[in-house]
Amino acid sequence: MNDKITRRVFLGAGTATLALAVGQLGKINEVSAQTNQLNLYSSRHYNTDRRLYDNFTRQTGIKINLVEGEADPLIERIKSEGRNSPADILLTVDAGRLWRADQQGIFAPVNSRILTQRIPANLRHPKGHWFGFSKRLRVIMYNKDRVNPREIDSYADLTNPKWKGKVVTRSSSNIYSQSFTAWLIDIQGEAAAERWCRGLVANFARSPQGNDKAQIEAVAAGIADLALANTYYLAGYAEEKDPAKRAIYDQVGVIFPDQTGRGTHVNISGGGLIKTAPNRESAIKFLEYLSSNEAQNFFAKGNQEYPVVRGVALDPVLAKLGRGKEDTVSVANYGPNLAKAVQVMNRAGWK
Repeated sequence: MNDKITRRVFLGAGTATLALAVGQLGKINEVSAQTNQLNLYSSRHYNTDRRLYDNFTRQTGIKINLVEGEADPLIERIKSEGRNSPADILLTVDAGRLWRADQQGIFAPVNSRILTQRIPANLRHPKGHWFGFSKRLRVIMYNKDRVNPREIDSYADLTNPKWKGKVVTRSSSNIYSQSFTAWLIDIQGEAAAERWCRGLVANFARSPQGNDKAQIEAVAAGIADLALANTYYLAGYAEEKDPAKRAIYDQVGVIFPDQTGRGTHVNISGGGLIKTAPNRESAIKFLEYLSSNEAQNFFAKGNQEYPVVRGVALDPVLAKLGRGKEDTVSVANYGPNLAKAVQVMNRAGWK
């Protein structure tokens, strides 16, 4: 194991996890008494992030104690630890999750000129409670043998009856689906969002199942013609050594919707400072580092995400897919609409 990163895995709810958490809490508090370190709770499960953390340690001398787990259990853990929480930073995916974490009162505002200058206002909390450090675009993917991309150029087209039985996407219980619908509510209103959801459900090729990769693979296999999914999942297939998996990338194309309108839906991966952080200064340095060109390159080329800082080059595979016009509505607007989004999807029959 890398001596610069102390890695601990948080499994979730349950007795075994509680015992693990109690054991880890003592260990982390012990190292928290040291200088030049920070405690990072992260639900990002990407090996490339370790190289990013290593580089931060090399530059600053600040050691990272990493606790990994699923987002909701990590948020609950920080809340239950209260004033005694050793957590300095929470990193997670989706603006909706960041909003939920903020609603639990775990974040502290950060007043950093570096962060406000480098991260666009629509990709961060208006009062500095959290910041987006990478973008993910939710696009339409299609089977190249079955769909002419000129036939579809907007999210609204997914509800056209011509695609009945030909569309797949994730479950309504997934935060990506919820945030997407919350975005629709924000830009179009609840009634229009519900009409869209009903039209989408009417065109489902199957009951929603699996992650974004499952949707992409369904399109490649001809189970469906179209999918709603994030770009980086498809980009990952381009680097597969298994010819069968590489063939998925070759079989599936990307449409960036609404290029003559608002642009493509944007979500983020991001993080914030925990209000009880024992290593506040180190934690803010880490957040600022994540906005540096160097760190942005790790996000872009390590996990094929879109950088939030302008001028940072895309991963070559992602660049080949393209990017198009992006909607610029604030991602902070998704969270307040999440409850309505779930209700809308339920009424529409989106399982």
